[in-house]
Amino acid sequence: MEDTTPQDDAVQHAGGAAGEPAEPGPVTASETSPERPWPLHRLSENLKLHIERAPATWIEGQLIEFKNNRGNVYMTMRDLDQEVSLPLAAWRNVAAGIDPTVQQGSRVVARVKPNFWLKAGRLSMNVLEMKPVGLGDLLARVELLRRSLAEEGLTSPARKRPLPVLPGVIGLITGRDSDAMKDVLRNTHLRWPAAVFEVREVAVQGTDAPRQVAAALAELDADPTVEVIVIARGGGALEEVVLPFSDEALVRAVAAAGTPVVSAIGHEADRPVLDDVADLRASTPTDAAKRIVPDAAQEALGLAHARERMAAAVERRVRGEAEALAALRSRPVLAHPHVMVDARAEDLGRWRERARVSLGHRLARESDAVAALRARVRALSPQQTLDRGYAVVQHAGRVVRRADEVSPGSHLDILVAAGRLEADVTDTHTPTDPEDA
Repeated sequence: MEDTTPQDDAVQHAGGAAGEPAEPGPVTASETSPERPWPLHRLSENLKLHIERAPATWIEGQLIEFKNNRGNVYMTMRDLDQEVSLPLAAWRNVAAGIDPTVQQGSRVVARVKPNFWLKAGRLSMNVLEMKPVGLGDLLARVELLRRSLAEEGLTSPARKRPLPVLPGVIGLITGRDSDAMKDVLRNTHLRWPAAVFEVREVAVQGTDAPRQVAAALAELDADPTVEVIVIARGGGALEEVVLPFSDEALVRAVAAAGTPVVSAIGHEADRPVLDDVADLRASTPTDAAKRIVPDAAQEALGLAHARERMAAAVERRVRGEAEALAALRSRPVLAHPHVMVDARAEDLGRWRERARVSLGHRLARESDAVAALRARVRALSPQQTLDRGYAVVQHAGRVVRRADEVSPGSHLDILVAAGRLEADVTDTHTPTDPEDA
């Protein structure tokens, strides 16, 4: 043996544990060799001393074997969740105090202490006490788990997901060839004949049921085509229906599933914890079939009624519009539309005549005003002045207004009514009296 396990440290000091002198040879396990081995009894004695130092321990499991041999009881206990078994022995003095209801298949708790039998080198567990786990104890554990999950929010209605209206593939986890499976398949196909199922047949009672159901759930949840998963089991004894489906590992797996889960366990009165964490609780497997798919006959009837209502609504609308159109057509303006046109034509003729007369009068008045203005403008025109015999005298491009503005010899340009004259100044006369000018 190599000096690598915790047992070796205990074995190193086991030689003198009983107060006897150590035998010749290696004192510790690490000192042994092919040339200096321990006797077999030495190892067995050291193992016995080491193992029997372990304290007594309470364990829980299910008895899969229970044999009474002349007062001594030999049993095999299996773990409730894993494939692990352990042999137990209750000697006569302890076996006499075990509850008479304890038998093969019972769920029990036991206080055990390990024992190593030297002669055969066999490890066994001696039972010091054993008690059956009653239904009341199990149900109390279920309620405790239910409260714990509620505190975590795993049973809250807010986290429950709605089921698809018409799932493409339905996952079904149920017992092998069970009535629950037949009920779900039959009633679902009666309601929706095209429904497609992916069935997983597993154990639905016993200690292995939670593990098998959880494994099937994980497999279906990983399938992207499965849109809803139904876990179904028929009725039975309370401990067969409630306990397996109140397993903590199973209900947590359901809560963590990405696919909506429907719980259809037992009957209406049965209430495993699975019902609380599932997205939908069905009272029975038959009820689950009614919840996961619509009724094709009812849907067809509903479509027929909807079609009738739509047809009636269209007819009412067409009838109403026809009546409104008839009412419009019966009005005088539509019955004899030319009357309105004739009246408006007469009005238009009168307005045109009034406009023509009014425009003629206005044009005449404005023509007279223009003629008067023209006469006034002409009277003020320089040409009129020239026509009366006046002339405009210019010198060097400037109009001459006074005689002293020019001098004899200056060249003048004279504008008359018709034409121009040129002249030279021979003499100028400037009046001394402004009135003479």
